[in-house]
Amino acid sequence: MIIATHGIIASQMSGIDADAQAFFDRVTTAGGSLSNTEKTAVIQLVLDLKGYSIWSKMKAIYPMVGASSAACAQNLKSSSFTGTFSGGWTYASTGVRPNGSTGFFNTALNSSTNLTKTSTHLCVYVRNNSNTGSPYDMGNGSGGMTTDATYLITRYSSNTAFIGIADSSYATSASSTDSRGFWCGTTNGSASQILYRNSSSFATGTAGSGNLANRNLYLGAANDGGTAFFFADKEYALCSIGDGLSGTQASNFYTAVQAFQTTLSRQV
Repeated sequence: MIIATHGIIASQMSGIDADAQAFFDRVTTAGGSLSNTEKTAVIQLVLDLKGYSIWSKMKAIYPMVGASSAACAQNLKSSSFTGTFSGGWTYASTGVRPNGSTGFFNTALNSSTNLTKTSTHLCVYVRNNSNTGSPYDMGNGSGGMTTDATYLITRYSSNTAFIGIADSSYATSASSTDSRGFWCGTTNGSASQILYRNSSSFATGTAGSGNLANRNLYLGAANDGGTAFFFADKEYALCSIGDGLSGTQASNFYTAVQAFQTTLSRQV
């Protein structure tokens, strides 16, 4: 028996939740496979997100389980936005890691057509500490990421973390010497954007004055005008994209994700 962090009880390993089962089916159809422990963790994650009323906020959530490109490319939320891995990646039970020079993950989610700049979140769970190069954990934009850019950076080469949503001249930032943990950047119906690390607010600022780019969001690099750029070498154990989160929702999201990672023995 599994006790959910919010009180829902899961009494079976599989078939308890239709959304979790549909994800398992997509993984199998794509040629991937999941262990029983991974299935248990995914079921509980779905139950927790629903219990916290966060599930409806998700457009795409990639749990990065299955240790293969086929499994990790699948969107837990729906059959939309199946991603594509390109370049050099390492797939392991602990997550996925690009090589820092050619590896990126095209989420297939176009920010202009699927998101609203006043209500958007980007989240990643990072397992290693790195600021090699000029690493963008997730993003898109144009002109060297200076026009209509949306991005999340957990530790830049200057030891700074950033969140920018529809950014042309504004970015919210704070000093960061450790990229590890669960990071969420969000706007939530106002002119503010907030970057959370784990369950705490890390940086606050003003949302961007530009537009959401008509580009797919990339993980492990930035989609700069259709070309992968600013590559990262961080290990990702989860990635999500969706509607904006309140402070309480961001904290609850961390609680659910940390429980998920702890079940998989890959928490940081």
